[in-house]
Amino acid sequence: MTVSDWGDWLPTAVADADPETVAIWYLGCNGFVIKGSEGTTIWIDPYVGLGDPPRTIRMIPVPFDPEDVPESAADAVLATHEHTDHTHGPSQGPILERTGADFYAPDDSLAVAFDDENWLDSYDISESQFTEVAEGDTIAIGEFSIDVVETQDADSTHPVGYMIQHESGTIFHAGDSKPADNFADLGEEYDIDLGILAFGAIGNIPDKETREPVRTKWYATENETIKSASDLQLDRLLPSHWDMWKGMTADPTVLHHHAASYAYPQTLEIVEIGDRVEL
Repeated sequence: MTVSDWGDWLPTAVADADPETVAIWYLGCNGFVIKGSEGTTIWIDPYVGLGDPPRTIRMIPVPFDPEDVPESAADAVLATHEHTDHTHGPSQGPILERTGADFYAPDDSLAVAFDDENWLDSYDISESQFTEVAEGDTIAIGEFSIDVVETQDADSTHPVGYMIQHESGTIFHAGDSKPADNFADLGEEYDIDLGILAFGAIGNIPDKETREPVRTKWYATENETIKSASDLQLDRLLPSHWDMWKGMTADPTVLHHHAASYAYPQTLEIVEIGDRVEL
């Protein structure tokens, strides 16, 4: 059972919220909760694990216990790819069990859930709650229409991004994507009000086996992040993931300087874990 540093205030705040448009809470790492004006609530990549010290060491609080998510506070959980900080049974299984929410993910994430972690045996959930998605799919979840789009992350075996559309605007969650060849086309096709892009540092991370430091790049650099934001023509850029792992943390305020000469993003939205923003 996960022990939260913050008690149950965050999932309770989500359940109690009554946004006029769409509210977005940042869960740290690359996790978000999105709630629409009609109450539809979607969790994307929620992760409350501690990592695998000394290789991956969590640097931020555990903001909620999945056991504390009220039944009314989750209609769906979306995973962008198969990495443990995006597809994680102890973080997501209890949400599915308590709320009956549906789980949407690409094939390799479902392989983690079914084969590697045996979620069906570990939690009181059914296979009918799981839906495989792929690029080009459109899924309807309450008041949201979500297009599944191609992204580019060489560290992942099958990543996808989610173009989340609401009458109030459009949110793009790109997972851990670096700049992708199709982002310029997406920028022309969609009017993206808020884009979530993983941003981080290049650091020395212990090797899984030898524990010797290895120069490691997991997320997009400053220039790569702004290239993606420019290609996507983002109104607002919300950088994520920069806070999570020891040796890979970064300062998102530097993106102001890198973005200064570009037409997009128009605004840089800096949030910390637990913060709420609105469309």
